[in-house]
Amino acid sequence: MTATYKLLSITFLAFVLWSCGSNSETKKNNFSIETSAKKNIITLGETLKLSLKNPKNVEVTSVSYKLGDQTIPNEFKMEDVKLGVHKISASIVTEDGTDEVSTHITILNNQKPKLYTFNIINEYPHDITSYTQGLEFHDGYLYESTGQYNESKLRKVDYKTGEVLQNTDLERQYFGEGMTIMNDKIYQLTWRENTGFVYQLDSFEKISTFTYGQSKEGWGLCNDSEVIYKSDGTENIWILDPNTLQEKDHIQVYRDKGKIINLNELEWIDGKIYANNYQYNGVTIINPENGAVEGVIDFSPLHNKVKQHPGLDVLNGIAYNPETKTLFVTGKRWNKLFEVEIIEK
Repeated sequence: MTATYKLLSITFLAFVLWSCGSNSETKKNNFSIETSAKKNIITLGETLKLSLKNPKNVEVTSVSYKLGDQTIPNEFKMEDVKLGVHKISASIVTEDGTDEVSTHITILNNQKPKLYTFNIINEYPHDITSYTQGLEFHDGYLYESTGQYNESKLRKVDYKTGEVLQNTDLERQYFGEGMTIMNDKIYQLTWRENTGFVYQLDSFEKISTFTYGQSKEGWGLCNDSEVIYKSDGTENIWILDPNTLQEKDHIQVYRDKGKIINLNELEWIDGKIYANNYQYNGVTIINPENGAVEGVIDFSPLHNKVKQHPGLDVLNGIAYNPETKTLFVTGKRWNKLFEVEIIEK
């Protein structure tokens, strides 16, 4: 190839790229969406007003707006919507065709979370070597999933004595995470292995595995007897179809000031999701319909009531016992399981 031919080829390619970029940018800048929300942050219950910026005064035939997949008018009150970050899109019809533009808004809760403390009802023994990840009652027995590579296991425990009644160890390459029980099956997550396990409840026989979807990690599980809820360490809680175990939807957990991340072990209690916050000795109470944080329980005093040792870690493990109608909590490598009564401050 001659130098002249090379120069002509480069010049032509640059012109094509410039032309494509110019056309794309021109089309992109025809319209944009303007919202009434300051910094595109709005609170539940407020009214969002939308307008179209049209700096080139292109003649517009019609405009339609969407919040996610829901068609909305240009004035829309934020009721019965999920919290978090959502896409606002506009479909603009002109004589030249249809343009699509979008922006994002953040929807916050309109109430501060209630603050709760607790009273200890009972203390029970807990295996100090267990790096607790998941905890759940079923028919009066406590089921526990634990983590760490080459240490992870699934157990059935007599919670009053701490006696292990059934146990199965995970293969050494898996880091066990949360678990839940539904339809006579135990569902257990692993952390970064993109793999979940399904066991027969009575025998602990592993009957199948499943993989994750948009959630990249496995943290906590719970269920409401119809669907399974899964946390992944972010502000997202994913809703799984119990038959396919695929993520069919999700909520984003937000309070009045922003999102809550590091959501870990989950428990379903009286229509709400209770979630441990990893690295914090507390539990967040979540509305499963919209992701609103409705309450926070401070369990930090419990950390000083267990044996202090080098491997001691944070609170993690919440289980509601329907027989006693009380909450049980423990932590990673804690030597005690606490039965507690929750009290509003």
